[in-house]
Amino acid sequence: MTNSGEDDDRNGQNRDSQNGEADSVHKRQQAAKDMLDDLIEQSGAESTGEEYEIVDALAEGTEDSPVEITESGLKLNLSFGDEDEYSDVAPEEVSEAELAALAAVEAELNLRWPETKLEPSLDRIEMLMDLLGNPERTFDVIQVAGTNGKSSTARMIDSLLRGFHRRVGLVTSPHLQRVTERIGIDGKPIHPRDYVRIWEEIKPYVEMVDKASEAEGGPAMSKFEVLVGISYAAFADAPIDVAVVEVGMGGTWDATNVVNADIAVIMPIGLDHTDYLGETLTEIAGEKAGIIKARPESDDFAEPQENIAIIAEQDEEAMEVVLQRTVDVDAGVARAGSEFAAVESRIAVGGQQVNIQGLGGMYEDIFIPLHGEHQARNAAVALAAVEAFFGASSGHPLDIANVRNSFAQTISPGRLERVRTSPTTFIDAAHNPHGAIALGKALDRDFDFARLIGVVGVLGDKDELGILQALEPFLSEVVITQNTSPRALDAYELAETARDVFGEERVYVADDLPAAYAQAVELAEDAEIQSGSGIVITGSVVTAGEARAMFGKEPA
Repeated sequence: MTNSGEDDDRNGQNRDSQNGEADSVHKRQQAAKDMLDDLIEQSGAESTGEEYEIVDALAEGTEDSPVEITESGLKLNLSFGDEDEYSDVAPEEVSEAELAALAAVEAELNLRWPETKLEPSLDRIEMLMDLLGNPERTFDVIQVAGTNGKSSTARMIDSLLRGFHRRVGLVTSPHLQRVTERIGIDGKPIHPRDYVRIWEEIKPYVEMVDKASEAEGGPAMSKFEVLVGISYAAFADAPIDVAVVEVGMGGTWDATNVVNADIAVIMPIGLDHTDYLGETLTEIAGEKAGIIKARPESDDFAEPQENIAIIAEQDEEAMEVVLQRTVDVDAGVARAGSEFAAVESRIAVGGQQVNIQGLGGMYEDIFIPLHGEHQARNAAVALAAVEAFFGASSGHPLDIANVRNSFAQTISPGRLERVRTSPTTFIDAAHNPHGAIALGKALDRDFDFARLIGVVGVLGDKDELGILQALEPFLSEVVITQNTSPRALDAYELAETARDVFGEERVYVADDLPAAYAQAVELAEDAEIQSGSGIVITGSVVTAGEARAMFGKEPA
């Protein structure tokens, strides 16, 4: 038991200590404030004129204060700009040595079967996945098949998923400029350094598959099969939450189809690759519908009970085949024009404004920085796929702000991409009649050219007559050329077909793409109608890629 005198002494000591601590805290706060003022002055930033005070962050918290304590340390809240201004990370540089290493890998892989040579089997890619520990099972999948619109739709799906805070891997094909474009992670092409590293890691297992296949009289893995292996291994390595996978060719036997897609998207089906997929829409639709599969049984009651097919507008013949496939594998289905639709599309600066009736409700005033009504329909398909992935249902739509922001950030290189303003010049990768028709309609609806010149280079295994006939109503003149691919159709041979379609006086010929574009510019700069002239470079993915490189565009 203590007496009152001792208590008084102790209380006095406590008061002195508290006063000393308060003075010390005040001095530290003043010193910190002086330091912050100096930092702001040294940064060159203009003061907002707002008063602030330094607080004891540990005691009072840091919310809305100039200094915030985060997991990584101190953060200065100086309000130099909006968060959106700094949302994009600067692209990582690629060194000459890394590009050389990538070129060496490409040369090595080019010794394998090309993408145009197929053997209908998933045995080799399945064996590789098994040897790698089944990386394709480490993420959810939205797979996209069809004849046209696959890449643009896949990119929209990718953008939407990232807008809803998922880490996304994207597989597209073919590439425009650099093979790394085929594998996207976080909205950017895989770095060449990582591409080379993943290849070197899986190469021993690829060689094991080669040896096993050849021992049974089969081929070694094709280049495309290896690219799929690199893609899925890279996604598991990242790791990602969900992969958006564009089918290479067909569906059933395409190497990408080693996955079991949660959501299978079937874009419009037309006649293409008839030498591999069949000569009728029924046959081709059957191949493409092969990505729709039964969902594996699971003891997890939280798991969806079925995979879902999202079907774009189709000819009746193709639709019947696809719907029958959903019945056969007990998959859910949502159809464009029935369960979802692009309700309205209005031309806007830099793209279009669309209203979409989704699975969950109406989404209005969605800006898409892409041209043409076909892109509005692609957007409706992409949105339905993402709604299905997240389980959206009638009356429970996705957050409209996220949807708007995600669509607004979508890019689709080489799809009616403007690369020059005077004369207005576009690049489009249309390489079949269906795509050429969509291109022509988009140019006709969204622009008002008095004179439109086409620069066209086509591959030898494509329907060059059908492409030219589709473009003819929309072009004033056409400059025929050829790209550098060994598969390119000779310019002078293509010009003969063009003269049959356009007439002699509307056809020009140039040996290569730069010369063809120079000829097109000369035509566009005709003094009488220069202000209303435009140019579109099209006919092939390879032509579009070489045109992008010619204009100094970076791979994307």
